[in-house]
Formats: sequence, C-alpha cells, structure tokens
Amino acid sequence: MNLFRKKLESSRKSLMKRHLGLMDVILLGIGSMVGTGIFTVTGFAAAEYAGPSLVLSILIAAVSVGLSALFYAEFASRIPTNGGAYGYLYAVFGEFPAWLAGWLTIMEFLTAVSSVAAGWGAYLKGLLAHFGLALPTALNGTFNPQEGTYVDLLPILVLVFVTGVVLLNSKAALRFNSALVVLKFSALALFILAGLFFIKPENWATFAPFGFGQVYGGQTGIMAGASLMFFAFLGFESISMTIDEVKEPHRTVPKGIVLSLSIVTVLYITVTLVLTGMVHYSKLNVADAVAFALREVGLSWAASYVSVVAILTLITVCISMTFALSRMVYSVSRDGLLPKSFSHLTKTSLVPKNATILVGMFAALCAGVFPLSSIASFLNICTLAYLILLALGIIRLRQVEGLPKEGQFKTPLVPLLPILSIIICLSFMSQYPPVTWLAFLVALVLGSLIYFFYGYSHSEVGKK
Repeated sequence: MNLFRKKLESSRKSLMKRHLGLMDVILLGIGSMVGTGIFTVTGFAAAEYAGPSLVLSILIAAVSVGLSALFYAEFASRIPTNGGAYGYLYAVFGEFPAWLAGWLTIMEFLTAVSSVAAGWGAYLKGLLAHFGLALPTALNGTFNPQEGTYVDLLPILVLVFVTGVVLLNSKAALRFNSALVVLKFSALALFILAGLFFIKPENWATFAPFGFGQVYGGQTGIMAGASLMFFAFLGFESISMTIDEVKEPHRTVPKGIVLSLSIVTVLYITVTLVLTGMVHYSKLNVADAVAFALREVGLSWAASYVSVVAILTLITVCISMTFALSRMVYSVSRDGLLPKSFSHLTKTSLVPKNATILVGMFAALCAGVFPLSSIASFLNICTLAYLILLALGIIRLRQVEGLPKEGQFKTPLVPLLPILSIIICLSFMSQYPPVTWLAFLVALVLGSLIYFFYGYSHSEVGKK
C-alpha cells in the first residue's frame, strides 16, 4: 500500500472558465473573512479574554495567518493546482497527507457555513421579534424535543438561497457577493467615522486587564484572545480554491491572498480600537457588539443600519465559503478520492453542480438540526492542523524543487518562518479544551476510514 503516491498537476488542463480577475478574488477573500468575526467575536473576545489589548491579539493572529498566506502564495505561483492545501500537499508529500488536509478543509468550511447560517438565523429572529413576529416553536430551534423544537428553519432557507446563487456561473455569483461586500464596508466605515467622535481615552486606561496569558495552555489573556481571533481570519484560503477559474493564477492568486489579508487586518484593528474606545470592554460581551456600541452612545439610527447590514454580511460569508467548499469537493472528486459524480460540471456555466448541491444539503442539515454553539474552536483546530502540514510542505518543496524561479512568489526566511508558523499554530491548539481535541480526533478517524475504505482504491493516481 503506497500512501504517499504523488500527483503532478502541471499537465492537467482546467475544464472550467478562466474569467476571474484580481478584484474578484480580493473581494472573495474579504467576503469570506469579514463577518461574524468583526461584528460579534471582537466584542466577546475583548470582554472575556483581552480587553483593549485585543488589538495585540489580532496582530498575533494576523501574523500566524499571514505566515500561512505566504506559503499559500508561493505554492499558488509554483504549483497552480486546484484544491488549496490539498492540491499542494498532493504534489510534495503524497496522497494520504493531502487527503487529511483536504478532509480537514472540508470540515472547516462545512461547519463554518453551518455556523454562519445559524448566526444569520439568530440575527433575523431578533429583528422579527422587534416587530412581534416569531416562527412556530417546532421550526424555531435545533433538535430538542424537550423544548418542543425540531428544526431551525431560517438557516435552512438561507442555505437553499445561497446554494442557488453559487449554482450560477462563478462570475455572476461573485458579482452578487461583491455587491454585498461593498455594503458591508459602508457599515464598517459608518461605525468608524461616527465612533471617532465618541472615543473616551480612559476606556483604554486598563489596556491589558487579563495580562499576556500563557503561550501554551492559557485560558485568558492576549494569547488566548489571539487563538479566538484566529477564527475571524478563516476563509482567506478560499482564494486558492478558485485556481481553475482565475486568469493568470500564478500571479493573481498570490496577490489576492496577500492583499485581502492585509486589508482585513487593518480593518479589524481599526474597528477594535474604536469599539473599545467607545465602550468599556467589560460591557461588550454581547452578540451584536458593533451595533451595541453605537446604541450606547445614542446613535440608534446607525446601530439599526449596522444590524441590517450585518444580516446581509453573513450571507456573503455563506456564499464565499460555499463557493470555495464546492470547488474543494470537486477537486477531491476529480482525483477519485470521493465519488466521481461530484466532479461533473454543468454544460453551460461549467459549475460543479452536484458538489454544490451536496455542500448545501449537508450545511443546511447541520445548521437546521444540530446545535453549533461551540464549533469555533473545532473550526480553528482543524484549520491549524492542516496549516502545520502546509508549513512542513513549503520546507519540503524547497528541498525537492529548490528556490522559486524568476517571476514566482518567494516566501522569505525558509525554513525559519515555517518553523515559527508551526510553533504558533501548536500554541493556539493548546488553548482549546479536551472536548475540542476529542471532536478533532473523531474527525481524523472518520476521514481516515473514508480514505482507506473508498479513496485509496478509487484514486486516479492509483489507477495510473
């Protein structure tokens, strides 16, 4: 049994339309990242983990994600293959490590889409309750017969809509996503400009109330805040999954990753500074921190606008991540590790229809039936695990292929930066409780069983 057989992608031609430009992929990346992280998690993280020093947590998380973005950028310019980390590791490490990375990516995006859809449903329920409206109890919560709830209908409905959008040709889907991203920026710009007039420097007086925390195994402090804020950057890797539909992928994808991540980092830091300057951090443990801060200073009209836009914002995250996940499933299916039916493309728009429907169905099932209150840490630990593999992969790529050629993206200070990335990722992973590690191990076992009982024998590389 050869678990490390490799796939050479350079000779495989894309069957999809190459019609996405740099701005398309930048807005896709921003649409994936800017969502619940900035509208919700920043408030909770400031109140419970780091206080105003959350800006340092964001910087640490951004450095960690930024290192991985550098590795993604070099891989994208040197091995322009589909599937993100899955495709890159297939070329340098072989099939089984690549499958694990692909499986963890699928787990990350699937639970992310489900959780965002559930969050969207919660926001809309709050808005409906403001007008005295509510769904029947049986359709108003995840499966809990004791409470009389059986299915959460709103998240299912939004994911049906999102799946329909993603089934359009990729240009149309991302154009719709881009319009919502622009609307999202308008709300954040309004918050920043309005909030600047209500900042009280004394709210920053106790800058780090929880201290720095522990590098390994901490529960509060700047480092624990960084492990949580890592969640806010998830989705940046969605850009690398558009490789088959991007013009000049070896140039466009690296630029898209670096630029979108830089924009989001500056935006997160600015919003957090304004947020903790307007309202004392101890008051920010609320689900709608940005809107709450505006209401606290008497700007109810601005808070209402931000709340409405936040609901639309969550749709952009669902669209971006469903788009990326369907391409991920398509890539794995095309290699034979999942059933071939999921790699079929529509005749006109050349979209992976079956993969998109599969993703939408499973995400809707998870969001509508299963409670997802604690999946942020599961998302993170899955992501951190395959980012460690990616860091090892860039070291291996340099050993096998040498330095990048002229015109290709070059990650500086290899192997120093990959080793630093691994240390930071392990530090973040150590911040999570035993139940998260148990869920992670169960996911690894399930993924391994799928590979050994189906993927290995159906692999296209194996057949060749």
